[in-house]
Amino acid sequence: MLIDSHCHLCFPDLQSDAAGVLARMRAADVAMALNISTSLEDLEAVVAFAQAHEGIYATVGIHPDNEEPRELSVEELVAYARAPKVIGIGETGLDYYRLKEPLEWQRERFRRHIRAARIVGKPLIIHTRAAAEDTLRILREENAQDVGGVMHCFTESAEVAQACMDLGFYISFSGILTFKSAQALRDVARVIPDERLLVETDAPYLAPVPHRGKSNEPAWVAHVAASLAAVRGQAIEHIHAVTTSNFTKLFNVLN
Repeated sequence: MLIDSHCHLCFPDLQSDAAGVLARMRAADVAMALNISTSLEDLEAVVAFAQAHEGIYATVGIHPDNEEPRELSVEELVAYARAPKVIGIGETGLDYYRLKEPLEWQRERFRRHIRAARIVGKPLIIHTRAAAEDTLRILREENAQDVGGVMHCFTESAEVAQACMDLGFYISFSGILTFKSAQALRDVARVIPDERLLVETDAPYLAPVPHRGKSNEPAWVAHVAASLAAVRGQAIEHIHAVTTSNFTKLFNVLN
């Protein structure tokens, strides 16, 4: 059994074939998926989708890339996070790759998400790109270690991974792990302790080999798990077991 720790089931590519996506997911023995919200527009739909489907859970948050017409307050995030089947806060974090300074609005948004997570006692789902130093600094300043969470679609160094794990975060690997160009990431994946590993698709993005270039979906997290097993020299059954155990422990859900 596997769990896709990060996907976007309400994005158009997947929403248009929701029944098929869920059927293929279950046929691939993917028992759960965490449906991630990224905008004001999709937040309520993400929560409703999780509530309507067995094995699907939700998060609430606004992606750091999204320049919204208004910001959610801590109080609003807390209210959304208390809905049934909402088990995390995010996707949140920092992204200096696509957007350039001044980005204080992005850092303040990140801080609000962390504060909300600490109030409700639910883990954070962190996006960081070209911003590792500031991401870690704000996590420390806002005491994110009180709730921990997931470093989603991890592509940073082993040193950054260790700093995140020191704050109680898990390291989640996506289909990037299967890409020919990702040897440095595979080297990092080799040294992460079993008890901190997660797998994800980030569907509909980052389809793994052999589906690269197609719209990704939760069923294909099996390819990520297989790549992770090969990189680490471990049995695929072991990767299935430890990543499932880690997810259910972090998010306090039953498998």
